[in-house]
Amino acid sequence: MTVREPTYGFFRNNALSLVFGALFLATLLGQSVSGLADFNAQQVSEGLQQVGFLDYVTSSSFAVDVMENWQSEYLQFFLYVFATVWLVQKGSTESKEPGQEGKESAKDQRLGRYADEDSPRWARVGGFRMALFSRSLGIVMGTFFLLTWAASAVAGWAAFNGDQLGQRQDPVTFVGYLGEADFWNRSFQNWQSEMLAVGSMAVFSVYLRQRGSPESKPVGVAHAVTGQTG
Repeated sequence: MTVREPTYGFFRNNALSLVFGALFLATLLGQSVSGLADFNAQQVSEGLQQVGFLDYVTSSSFAVDVMENWQSEYLQFFLYVFATVWLVQKGSTESKEPGQEGKESAKDQRLGRYADEDSPRWARVGGFRMALFSRSLGIVMGTFFLLTWAASAVAGWAAFNGDQLGQRQDPVTFVGYLGEADFWNRSFQNWQSEMLAVGSMAVFSVYLRQRGSPESKPVGVAHAVTGQTG
């Protein structure tokens, strides 16, 4: 007798992405509203004219704040995707077992002749398409990081030159801005927080639990068990 798997509607099947998508939009709106209030408070204190909402959200000041956060998040995932191929943390849910470092065999990864009937097509065909698909997650995360990093650099450059002109100082070129302390301070300020968060999660998942979460080991599993999720 064949047991049919239960079917669920679109919203239940995609609840995680939908909820976080809604939270993203809500927090982005919150950032724009609070950022506008803070920006206008500074304008008033400096005896300058206040700006409207549309002017603010299309300004370099808003763009640089948003892009800095986005690029640091994509940097986090880009590094983590590649680091977990070769590095392990014994006991962590975020790690493979010690001794399993590396890309793993075609059989383990279900590639080519080892693929299942419902495996993605590019996992079965071999050649360039399989090689590309095998690295697609890291490539996309790395591409998004580079794009958002470039966008944050351009927006930061525009904001920096705006401050320069406001203080009656000469603007700098884009290349010149990349050598400014302002640019690197903004970058490292975001990057260091991501490295701390990722490292903390890898270690905390060894000794701490969250019942029912796939990001945690089952509550009763030993600390030394690696890669197992609840």
